[in-house]
Amino acid sequence: MKLAILSDIHGNAIALDAVLADIEAQGGVDGYWVLGDIVSLGPDPAQVAARLDVLPGLEATYGNTDDYTRKIGLFPFPVREDVEEDISLLPLFEEVVSSFSWTRGAITATGWLDWLNALPLDARRTLPDGTRVLGVHAAPGTAHGDGIRPDYDAEQLSRAVAGCEADLVFVGHTHWYWDTVIDGVRVVNLGSVSNPLTPDMRASYVILEAGEDGYEVTRRRAAYDVAACMARIDEVAHPACGFMKSFFRGEMQSPLVGKYQY
Repeated sequence: MKLAILSDIHGNAIALDAVLADIEAQGGVDGYWVLGDIVSLGPDPAQVAARLDVLPGLEATYGNTDDYTRKIGLFPFPVREDVEEDISLLPLFEEVVSSFSWTRGAITATGWLDWLNALPLDARRTLPDGTRVLGVHAAPGTAHGDGIRPDYDAEQLSRAVAGCEADLVFVGHTHWYWDTVIDGVRVVNLGSVSNPLTPDMRASYVILEAGEDGYEVTRRRAAYDVAACMARIDEVAHPACGFMKSFFRGEMQSPLVGKYQY
């Protein structure tokens, strides 16, 4: 059995196409797990959904930005109450609201809202050797929050995996690759397909190969045309144009933490 596992595409069809081409160059896979943050905030939310929907053996889950897109009135920081306390947040509030509203409009107009609404929280599978696998966007039991992070202390990490009923957990959300063992549970953060937060701008994903004698996780990187991504953002007149392009200019090279979770 061979699975491609990826997350945090963020509506970037150019980056997704590079990953799919890299997967085919490795001989293809038997199935795909896509662990959330699929359509927001990038320029091609409907195109990304359409590409994923036809993949063989696809299991997709929702991420926090998918939740913000599909639930009217649910937004990340800053919300209205934050602006009432600090009026300087008003421009950011307006950009956040317009961005997620733009994405919701795009997927609604193209018929993908029902597809997005149907995405579950997590995916589970038992490998041929008996290893129990869990895939979820941020951490077991949630698509929101800070995720599973290397700067957590031992107690925080233990709480993050407590009761997960899995031996191998795949997450995304932070856009930083990490492979570690917490209380006997192996946790692999996939990195991100788009919106890079690391000096290496390439898309990050993993291949899981499993058989009766065990499994192997291999990280893959796929280069894509960053300039073309920025041009596409301009082409669609994305309402968060400056913010989106900052990822591809290398201006966001730190983990997403705290209340800023886009």
